[in-house]
Amino acid sequence: MRIATWNVNSITARLPRLLAWLESSGTDVLCIQETKCTAEQFPAEELRELGYESAVNATGRWNGVALLSRVGLDDVVTGLPGGPEYDGAQEPRAVSATCGPVRVWSVYVPNGREVAHEHYAYKLRWLEALRTAVAEDAAGDRPFAVLGDYNIAPADEDVWDIAVFEGATHVTEPERAALAGLRGTGLRDVVPRPLKYDHPFTYWDYRQLGFPKNKGMRIDLVYGNEPFAEAVTDSYVDREERKGKGASDHAPVVVDLDVQGCAADRGR
Repeated sequence: MRIATWNVNSITARLPRLLAWLESSGTDVLCIQETKCTAEQFPAEELRELGYESAVNATGRWNGVALLSRVGLDDVVTGLPGGPEYDGAQEPRAVSATCGPVRVWSVYVPNGREVAHEHYAYKLRWLEALRTAVAEDAAGDRPFAVLGDYNIAPADEDVWDIAVFEGATHVTEPERAALAGLRGTGLRDVVPRPLKYDHPFTYWDYRQLGFPKNKGMRIDLVYGNEPFAEAVTDSYVDREERKGKGASDHAPVVVDLDVQGCAADRGR
């Protein structure tokens, strides 16, 4: 089973690349972030023609998440249960479903903007609500994972130059403590192998030749519980999808699972 996460930075702008990538990659389940569309504008029919069901949480030109699956899409939960509001509304930043043998969340964690900004405090509240919402599934026996754009680099080596980020969001201790709290529910950081260079960055700014110079960050993460992590046979960042005209500023993170083998081992 192949599961991936990808911040597409507008599904409308990225649709031809997305459809081509789904056809070529053999992905069974894709977690999408930053759809930047309403639910009505989401290209569910085009995806259905490729064999994918869609679960969408999207309300407009900002944010938006989705789950695509060709192995089933059951028990869909739209939104973050108990999640905080921002500017009087809960933003469309989470959707979860059962896809075959695996329970999956697609999340788009708030950016935080600046440390002194209300959005940063909102980000920390949102992460606490996420920790509470996933705790039961994280501790369970079923393979479970929370995938998406976390807008946090877990460690200093997850940014191209930590000195550049001094005093900025994405690398602060409270944000990393929130990630540690999430892992404390029973989740592991499934770190992909790099296909080039020595570290698997997942995001590169469009500006100042960020991608050609590999000035990247690892902020698109896969957090899986023990049954999920034990089933992982490979994981990598598909850097090819960050290349060329019309690319997102994020690359897909791909995870291969031997779910049946893992289940057999646990049954012994």
